[in-house]
Amino acid sequence: MGATAGAVWGRAEQQDFRGRVRGTLLGVAVGDALGAPVDGLGLDEIRETYGAEGLVDLGFGYGRRGAVSHLTQLTLFTVDGLIRAQVRRDTGAWHPPTDVHRAYLRWFATQRDWGPDERRKDDGWLAREEWLYARRDPTRSLLLGLGDDIMGTLDAPKNAGEAGPEAAARSAPFGLLVGWEPQLVVQLAVECAAQTHGHPTACLAAGAYAVIVHSLARSESLDGAVQRALALLAARAGHQPVSDGLQHALGAVRQGMPTPARVEELLGDGTAEGLLSAAVYCALVGEDVRHGLCLSVNHDGPSAAAGALTGGLLGALHGETALPPAWLAELEGRPTLLELADDFAMEMTQGPALHGPAGASPGWLTRYPRA
Repeated sequence: MGATAGAVWGRAEQQDFRGRVRGTLLGVAVGDALGAPVDGLGLDEIRETYGAEGLVDLGFGYGRRGAVSHLTQLTLFTVDGLIRAQVRRDTGAWHPPTDVHRAYLRWFATQRDWGPDERRKDDGWLAREEWLYARRDPTRSLLLGLGDDIMGTLDAPKNAGEAGPEAAARSAPFGLLVGWEPQLVVQLAVECAAQTHGHPTACLAAGAYAVIVHSLARSESLDGAVQRALALLAARAGHQPVSDGLQHALGAVRQGMPTPARVEELLGDGTAEGLLSAAVYCALVGEDVRHGLCLSVNHDGPSAAAGALTGGLLGALHGETALPPAWLAELEGRPTLLELADDFAMEMTQGPALHGPAGASPGWLTRYPRA
């Protein structure tokens, strides 16, 4: 697997990119935090608890407002793995799925251990963030997929029958590899999805979501991004459920005012293609970011995953300044999210200055060890 030569980055381009990286990661997290308290509740239960309009503000989950679930945790470790892959490339070792898998194993350790283990010198800084050692309802497929050191691959996927949305919901960072060709973004997301969710629909939904984010991060429209994803999916076996879901999302936009019933129709049985379809729809019809996110979580389906997927799209499309500031103010882990986003943007735009032929930054290699 390879990538194209990186773009030539001017200052304005770097600033725009950093804003979209921040927007994407914060968007995933704030959508996740909005949906997590009502995850698994029916719409009637949501309205009974929060009023006739449903949930329109951050609720209490995991003991506080603004708490995130395992979906945000895994998104952060996806970013960590991608930075480590870039750093390791200098050594001649270039296989990003392996680096992402190692990052996911570091996440798994946060779900097993009481706290950071200072003896693991190759963990880097993210795995030492104590707040990440909270177990936030990870699904069985995640724990089984990452419960040993064997990496699932497309030829030998983990959980071959698992079609849930969790792999897609952690895949926004692949789309932020804006120097990569779109088909390589799809391939990387698909390969990494197979590490926990081996069903073709789950893998292809992750690839489609990543390449939609990729187009948005390159300043394309959401409609254009979906069309690009459809074109790339068409060449892949088993794409029809995901392609149909995206087509249904585009068609639903023209069917009148958005309603929870329409979102539920797109969600279907809550598998990956339905969640992707609903997220695209909510991002397209939302009057603003807040409205789109609220629409994405008020229904009978998996609200945290729907919110995370929708938030990633809206954040990549509009950048960090479009996200509701009052929600960001209470968002769990916001300093970590911002620090990691800025590290990712710096690595992608200025990597050679951090670790290249002319020398390496010791501080950077402490944060992101090559081992």
